[in-house]
Amino acid sequence: WGRRDPRGFVSCQLTRVLPPQNPDITITDNVLHFRAQGHGAKGDNIYEFEIEFLEPVEPKPVCRMTQRQLNITVQKKESNWWERLTKQEKRPLFLAPDFDRWLDESDAEMELKEKEEEKINKMKIESRVPKDPFKHLKKGYLIMYNLVQFLGFSWIFVNMTVRLFILGKGNCYSFYDTFHTISDMMYFCQTLALMEIMNSLIGLVRSPLIPSVVQVFGRNFVLFVILGSLEEMQSKPVVFFIFYFWSITELFRYPYYMLSCIGIEWKPLTWLRYTVWIPLYPLGGLAEAVCIVQSIPIFSETGKFSLGLPNPLNVTIQFPFVLQIYLIALFLGVFVNFRHLYKQRKQHLGPKKRKMK
Repeated sequence: WGRRDPRGFVSCQLTRVLPPQNPDITITDNVLHFRAQGHGAKGDNIYEFEIEFLEPVEPKPVCRMTQRQLNITVQKKESNWWERLTKQEKRPLFLAPDFDRWLDESDAEMELKEKEEEKINKMKIESRVPKDPFKHLKKGYLIMYNLVQFLGFSWIFVNMTVRLFILGKGNCYSFYDTFHTISDMMYFCQTLALMEIMNSLIGLVRSPLIPSVVQVFGRNFVLFVILGSLEEMQSKPVVFFIFYFWSITELFRYPYYMLSCIGIEWKPLTWLRYTVWIPLYPLGGLAEAVCIVQSIPIFSETGKFSLGLPNPLNVTIQFPFVLQIYLIALFLGVFVNFRHLYKQRKQHLGPKKRKMK
């Protein structure tokens, strides 16, 4: 038995009857009753003993059994030091102190004093850190931002799904009419997404700046410059896939961040947030690339956004050439975000490293 914990606990360790089977452990009238079958000095047999404690204890012991030993923890009714474990002055022959768990009162006082000093030092360090008077305001803003974005992309996803499987009825009308039905809400959500760059710039969130810039500007380039400026592109089926992949990804990202703001982690949502992007990001990048490739002949024919420099240079910067360069940047951006999310997935879903003692 040990005397190490000054908070009012007595720990008993049974080591000579191994392994105990179906132990019956009760405390009645301040007496610990033990009975179990195991292998000890008398071979396979039923072993039992009783210990009457020196002072009152709680009648509900806590037991933990392993292959090597059985630990019984009993809580004292009053937290104070005992001169001995049992009421009888002579210690039973089967009972021996565990000096690895033993602690005298003087040692305990020093240990408690060290813990108290450590607690005080920690409080002093925390008091030196200036408190943010806008902490709750910032948290409220982040919750509302993620909630609004979640509702917006949920509306997009539900609307597109209903139109595809219910209103479409097997024809492809929902593919060709996606932009005219969804574009207003997508414009709103993607314009609001510019705040993610601002949040990262001012340190409101810990997200790295580059992945946020790559995703937000990449999507807005496709939405506003390619689809928004060319009516010929707005009725193409690729628009459906772009919007669908974007909305599915955000269905899990924004509620995850919203719950994180209030310190809640839901493991299924965490798994989805750091898993669904694995197929969706490459598919979304491929759909955006198809959209750009389809728009190049239209920009070449119309000359839209092409820039002619004044003489004597007489040089024209063709926008289709810019789009070809952008295609390379698009796949580099997908790679950057893929690498960033893969590191985050390992951090949140990978095996936890055990701390070395």
